[in-house]
Amino acid sequence: MMLLQLLAVERLKIRRKAIWPLIAAGGFGVVLLQAANYALRYDYLMKLNADNPWGHMLSEMHFLAVPSLIMGLAIIASMIAGVEHATNSWKQTLALPLSRLSVYAAKFVLLMGLMFAACTMLAVGTVVLGLCLSLGTDIPYTELLRVSYLPLLAALPIGAVQLWLSVSLANQAIPLTVGVLGTVVSMFGMTLGDFVPYKWPMLDNQWNEPLIPAALGLTVGLLIYVAGSVHFVRKDVK
Repeated sequence: MMLLQLLAVERLKIRRKAIWPLIAAGGFGVVLLQAANYALRYDYLMKLNADNPWGHMLSEMHFLAVPSLIMGLAIIASMIAGVEHATNSWKQTLALPLSRLSVYAAKFVLLMGLMFAACTMLAVGTVVLGLCLSLGTDIPYTELLRVSYLPLLAALPIGAVQLWLSVSLANQAIPLTVGVLGTVVSMFGMTLGDFVPYKWPMLDNQWNEPLIPAALGLTVGLLIYVAGSVHFVRKDVK
């Protein structure tokens, strides 16, 4: 119950931060990029991928969505944590009869919930785009869900690190710089080793099993979240 109340409070704090337009830009923006790609090369792409038009579009959508996901985690984490930093209100927040663990958990849940919403927008937009492009009504829902949501699980360690940095550092330029660098690295994810976290959202590995990076992301992400929580509990607030 306390966590739900804290989530409500966190939503009120970010109400004027224009986070939802950013979430929509992340989710639907990828769809618009793919729409532009097909608008310019529709006949060529349809002929080239006549045997599996949905599979091709989902593959390209996934490649475009991963950098957006990494950057989105950095920006949203910074905006969520930046409220207290901007108003110097950490002492007031933590002076309330609230568990520090609950405060940190609320911010983490909010971050992942907002990114889940972006992934849902991506999934819905992808279906709408595919139907508009006449790719057929035989939509591969399993592949759609894999491309839309597994990268978020695989990126959990990145989100946990971004929130940890954003909460710990008053200067939000540092976590945002880490986010930008991580986004650039993720664009070359296919060339990285299988155990590099920035490759995991690509869901590519030598075993050709997308569940492996998702499982790794979930496990490592929770460990980093716990470490961040412990640090937050012990941290002196100024």
